[in-house]
Amino acid sequence: MLWLLLLMTVALVAVAATTRSILVRDVEQRTDRLLNQETEEFASFVDNGVDPETGKSFTRSRPLLREFLERQYADPDEELIGVVEPGSVIRQPRDIPSPLPLHRDDASLARITGSSATTGVLDRPAGEIRWSKVAIDPGDGTPEGTFVVAFHTDREREAVNDVFQVLLAISGVALVLSTGIGWVVAGRILAPVRLVRQTAAQLTEQDLTQRIPVHGRDDVAALATTFNAMLDRLERAFSAQRQFVDDAGHELRTPITIVRGHLELMETSAETAAEREETVRLVTDELDRMSRIVEDLLLLAKAERPDFVTPEPVQLAELTADVFVKARTLGRREWELGEVAEGTVLLDPQRVTQAMVQLAQNAVQHTAPGATVRIGSRLSGGITGGLVVLYVADTGPGVPAQDSRLIFERFRRGTTRRGSRGGGAGLGLSIVKAIAEGHQGHVGLTETPGGGATFNLLLPRTHVPFGEHTPDGKTTLPLPRAGTETEVGDVG
Repeated sequence: MLWLLLLMTVALVAVAATTRSILVRDVEQRTDRLLNQETEEFASFVDNGVDPETGKSFTRSRPLLREFLERQYADPDEELIGVVEPGSVIRQPRDIPSPLPLHRDDASLARITGSSATTGVLDRPAGEIRWSKVAIDPGDGTPEGTFVVAFHTDREREAVNDVFQVLLAISGVALVLSTGIGWVVAGRILAPVRLVRQTAAQLTEQDLTQRIPVHGRDDVAALATTFNAMLDRLERAFSAQRQFVDDAGHELRTPITIVRGHLELMETSAETAAEREETVRLVTDELDRMSRIVEDLLLLAKAERPDFVTPEPVQLAELTADVFVKARTLGRREWELGEVAEGTVLLDPQRVTQAMVQLAQNAVQHTAPGATVRIGSRLSGGITGGLVVLYVADTGPGVPAQDSRLIFERFRRGTTRRGSRGGGAGLGLSIVKAIAEGHQGHVGLTETPGGGATFNLLLPRTHVPFGEHTPDGKTTLPLPRAGTETEVGDVG
């Protein structure tokens, strides 16, 4: 409010001062035009005027000045004077609205007639005078005369000052009214903001149920709506965090209990070397499982960071081949390479490889030896847009419909284990989902024709045509289409 009032004060004072300056300039310009008009008319009368007594041109200054002055109608503040000789003044018989007219101010009149200039400004204690004069020289030996036009500017300047004071008064009233109205309006506008602050002060980690009532459709209502939406997200986030901590504690509690039990059993029982070796193996296995859980938790926590994914131009065919080569070492399955898309896409090859290997590991866990697992990639959409689809399809028992969304949540394995052979913590598919969302994409689940589950990694792509330069300065070249295992091995 203070800054606004300061700005308004400066603006109003500037307007008033500018208006006064313009009015003063108009007064000076109008006065100059009037002085020039009067002197030009007198000069013309001197050249063309006729003495009514003789019927000829004037030869004497006095009758010339008297005749001219009788014909003129001056403004109220304008004074026309004829000076024939020092002390002899001819003027119009009328009153001048000035405390000291020029015809009574002998000293000022003498300064004007004695000046070498033809026009000027005379500052007097009685008021300023703007003047102009024309000297008369008949050339016949008669006394010289002088025609003087004087304009008293006091009243004009007082009128300008009155306007200036009125403007200042109006500006002051406007500032007072603006201050009052602005204070009331600002209070009403900031009331919801204060409510937001009070609501935020009342929020705690245990109570996120407070919401701001929304009224109207203005910007403040939009702010309240946005704040409420933020509270909704915070409430969901805290709820998910508590659930996540509970689930993590539950998952880690089991292996810790197993490890402690076996270690206590080793201390109290006389085991054989074989039994002790089996106990150590079980303990080591549980510790490894805890290590994997911790690593997965750290990876999921890192997924919230902006640098979780670092995209770069990647040959899609080469990436698909690398994933296939790495995946077929996970288990004895009938590994098949499906369709392989060609082109350069912008993604993080390490994260995508991690996600695809995790999907392949998931397929191995839920299929029997000898089952078919197919890996492939394709481009969906136009040449320069659309999606990159990388998929892993198995011929296992499939995923029940009620578990299609559940299995992507952390520590959730689904209501039916579909023949799982592993003891995972339920974080693998959550990691795949986090990697997909890090690429602004998503992971999908469809049914494999003939039975089984197909997991699709759908990522946006930025296409770089073959032979053109990628952002890192390299030139993209087409890879040979890999359609068989041998060809993929060669490419890899």
